[in-house]
Formats: sequence, structure tokens, C-alpha cells
Amino acid sequence: MNRPSTASSTLDQYLREINRVALLTVEEERRLARQFRDEGNTRAGHRLVEANLRFVVKVAFEYRSYGLRMADLIQEGNIGLMKAVQKFDPDKEIRLISYAVWWIRAYIQNHILKSWSLVKIGTTQAQRKLFFSLARTRHEIERLTPGAGLAEEGIDVALVAKKLRVRPSDVVEMTQRMEGRDLSLDAPVADGTSTHLEFTPADGEPQDEELARAEEDALLARRVSEAMGRLDPRERHIVEARIMGEGKETLRDLGHHFGFSRERARQLEIRALEKLRRDLEPVADEIGWPVSGAEAGGAD
Repeated sequence: MNRPSTASSTLDQYLREINRVALLTVEEERRLARQFRDEGNTRAGHRLVEANLRFVVKVAFEYRSYGLRMADLIQEGNIGLMKAVQKFDPDKEIRLISYAVWWIRAYIQNHILKSWSLVKIGTTQAQRKLFFSLARTRHEIERLTPGAGLAEEGIDVALVAKKLRVRPSDVVEMTQRMEGRDLSLDAPVADGTSTHLEFTPADGEPQDEELARAEEDALLARRVSEAMGRLDPRERHIVEARIMGEGKETLRDLGHHFGFSRERARQLEIRALEKLRRDLEPVADEIGWPVSGAEAGGAD
């Protein structure tokens, strides 16, 4: 004998529990709602939510055809119910559930839209309304007009567009969005041995070339750091200011910084660059970079 799944048995248990909760009369509901609103009585708010959980399930079951887990739909609806309890005005002549149903539907529908695709399916209020009206209206037309299928030269499209008071092109676009579900790149293709990822072209350079480039960059950075460490402090400061920095410091600025002439600063710069050239020539040959004579940095 097949045992029910854990998810199914948990949902059945939840439904049994909430069906045992007593409903509220109009007077009880208003009294609890005033206690929650005026006194911040959380126990009263909890009782309002608890007494209406079965109605959330009823609304959630209206959306079961979208293929999402019923427990998730109920959970989102419960969040909408709690939001409604926070906003409910007991002085108005309506029941809580009549007000809450709008919040419940809004949270469930928002969850469906976010779960349906990584790409937004409905970005405007009209598109969101069409998304949830389309399937229901098509089923109704198919029931009342046998043979009016979408594949039959757009008959269904025209009927749906007329009933929903939208353009046929809007119906076609939303149908394509709804049918174009997300596909995992790890999903197997027809042969069962390959995945879609293996047939997806990459825009960047090949991985082996990218790895080689990264290793070259790391090697060069290490050798430059070692070569800079062999310069004396004045030479290192001049190279960092003139070559490795933004190059805004002039030789005159550097001479003033150290307390000697511009010409002396130029000589130190030439000497430092020559040292770096000798130190970095081997690594340049190793990675195949052309080597040219060292030149001074920016203008003085």
C-alpha cells in the first residue's frame, strides 16, 4: 500500500486542525478587532487570524491549477490575512473576511508571478490581471464552445480578447509568456547524456586562456612587488608618484619634497626605471612581452 507523502500528510493535518477552530459571530469579531486596534491586544489579533484560516485555504485552492505547492499558496495567503487584520476597521459594516479576501488574493497572486518565471511576467496592473484571467476565461470558453481551441486559427484568442476587453495581441503575448517556463541549463537534452549548458556558447575567452592570463597577471604583480622592494625609499616614492600613481606630481614637486633640485629628481627617476627594467626583463621574456627601453614618466 502506498503511503501518503510527508507534504500531503502535513497539509491534511493542517486542514483538520484549522477546521476544528470555531468561527466568530459578527459581535465577537468586532469586539476582538477593536481590542486589537485600540489596545494592541495581540491575543485578539491571533484569534481573528485563527478563525479565518479556513477561508484562506478556500481562496488558495482557486489557484491550484498554476502548479505551485498548495502549502506555499496557503502560507502566502495567511500573510495576506494577517496584513488585513492589521488594517481592518471594525467600525465599518463589513465582515473581516470580505475585506481580507483582497489581501489574501494579492499575496497569493504576487507569489505566483514571482515563482512562475525569473523574468517578470506582468509588469503593469493590466498584465497582472490578464495573467490570472487568461486561464480561467479560456477554460470557460472551451467548456461553453467545444472545439474553440487556441490552435484553430486564433479562434480562442479572439473570443478571449473580446471577453476580457483587451487586444488579441495582448492575449497572444501573455500566452507565450505563460507557456515559456524557465528551463534549467543543467536539464538533460533528448539524448539524456548531455545538458543544455554544454550547448550554450560563451561570450568570453576560453577557460584555458582566461586561466593562463590570470596566472600571468599574478606572476607579473608578484615580480613587480619584489622589484619595487629592491628600490631605495626615494626611488620607490618617485616611481609610485610618477609611474604607478596618477602622474600628477612633477619632478619639481618631487625635488621640493625631498629638498633637492628638479634635475636630481629626474636622475633618480631614470635610475629607478633602469633598475626595474633589469629586474623585470626575465619575467617579460617568460610571458612573451616585448621589452623596450625604460622612459621617464609624465611631464615634469
